[in-house]
Amino acid sequence: MARSPASGVPLLSFLSSAVANGPREALRALNLERLAGRPIEEVFIGLMEYVCPEGGTVDEGIARDAFIETIADLAETGISDFDSLTADQMQTIFELYATHAIETRLCNDIGMKAITLPSDAAQAASIQRQLLDFVRRSVSDSMTQARVGMQALTPERVFGFVTRVYEQAYAIMQTMAEAEAETP
Repeated sequence: MARSPASGVPLLSFLSSAVANGPREALRALNLERLAGRPIEEVFIGLMEYVCPEGGTVDEGIARDAFIETIADLAETGISDFDSLTADQMQTIFELYATHAIETRLCNDIGMKAITLPSDAAQAASIQRQLLDFVRRSVSDSMTQARVGMQALTPERVFGFVTRVYEQAYAIMQTMAEAEAETP
């Protein structure tokens, strides 16, 4: 996964600070206290440069895309008030981000032809749906199995489970694509 999982470290740090010190203090520590009391989407858009600064590498683009997808998912998950976020909601936000980082990396691998999907659009879509479901469950399971709260997640643990899930998903996608390609 190269640097993409490492890009979650600033988000992890911010979320950990928000759990330990409160959302308002976490924003103040980043000189973003003007975002206190604002809708959660505005808060996270304001955090974008801290979490994933704009850059030109593929990994930086993957991190930024994953963060934008996470912001888009907040309303869908029912997380709408930054000032009253619970530790569980903060963990959900981090799970969303890690999931999107893995998904985006896998899509990049497909685009770079590291993995070839079947030419049949329905077969390729089926593989993608199954894979994305696997990634979401695996990220959630990894965090649950570790039985850790946001404060106990270290960059090393995050890198370890994100890399492990990515490698498993990559192998599964490659196997499924090969099997679908061989099916008449």
